[in-house]
Amino acid sequence: MENHQQPLISPRLQPIPENLNSSSVVTIPRSISTTSFFHEIVPHHEDETDPDFYFTNTPRPLHRSRTGPAMVIIKDLTTTKNSSPISKSISITTQAILLVIIYLTIGVSIYFFTRSQYSGVKTHPLVDALYFCIVTMCTIGYGDISPLTPLTKIFSLVFVFFGFLVLYIFYTGVFSHVFDSQEMLILVRARKEYLIDFEKGRMKTEFRVGLALCFVVLCIGVGALVLYFVEGSGFVDSVYVSFMSVTTVGYGGDGAFKTLEGRLFAVVWLLLSTLAVVRVFLLLAELRMDRWNRRAVKSALNREITVEDLLAADTNQHGFISKAEYIVMKLKEMGKIRDIDINQVVNQFDKLDPNNLGKITLPNLL
Repeated sequence: MENHQQPLISPRLQPIPENLNSSSVVTIPRSISTTSFFHEIVPHHEDETDPDFYFTNTPRPLHRSRTGPAMVIIKDLTTTKNSSPISKSISITTQAILLVIIYLTIGVSIYFFTRSQYSGVKTHPLVDALYFCIVTMCTIGYGDISPLTPLTKIFSLVFVFFGFLVLYIFYTGVFSHVFDSQEMLILVRARKEYLIDFEKGRMKTEFRVGLALCFVVLCIGVGALVLYFVEGSGFVDSVYVSFMSVTTVGYGGDGAFKTLEGRLFAVVWLLLSTLAVVRVFLLLAELRMDRWNRRAVKSALNREITVEDLLAADTNQHGFISKAEYIVMKLKEMGKIRDIDINQVVNQFDKLDPNNLGKITLPNLL
């Protein structure tokens, strides 16, 4: 009896032998992309005298590969976590509030120790100091409290200059964030399609302007009521001073706040009303820009391409333009991108493609 030497079979899957005949049975799995039992091919024979083998199937678990090639390396390299946008907004808000507190603390301290060098009706030193700082920062300029000496006048110049910066930072860091949150809350509760700007994912600018205007009108009304009942001004004078205060015109200080209660109210009221007016003007400018952009987009889409456009967009001098070149041409015509923006992106791409292959490959990122 002739003995046939059995080949060594690895515990892993081996190639099918070349001398496999038609009587051999081989089971090929339909898919190895799922976690299932893969039938590993192992040799077996019924009769030792039989020179041919046939194969039976022995279950063996196949574990799914969790990553693609080199993805584990990439995952290990990218260990840094991006900070949340919410945490960033909270940080900006905190910084803005701290800056306002520092600004007011410095102004109140200097006024408190030099209050004899200022003109105007006196109520309480701290309240008068805070009232003077808010009126200065909001650029209202009643004139009811004015510096008299050169030292206090120099301080007022510096204080007004930094007041613009503090007011802007406080608006962008706190007030606009609060207004945006309220607009989003109204948007979620209303759920009206005519309120939503789907492109920007927020309320339409027209309705945002309307809400801001309503808040300004509310500020004028509340201020007029306080001036009428607390300060004892006449009806016309109350509305007049309230309107001039909210619009930051100011004018004279004859009808301004003179009582302790009125100045405490004015500290909060003037700050909120001034920021509300700033928001209205910014939203009106944004509304005008949105309408201009829509007209530019409509004009660019409706305009037919000319020979001059094709030659200008054909940067590679091929005699034709690709879809990417056509898109870039139209985006430039719409005013959405500029040549300097494109050059910056191209330079960034060139850094990631040092071999000038025209593509970014996986080895370039490792």
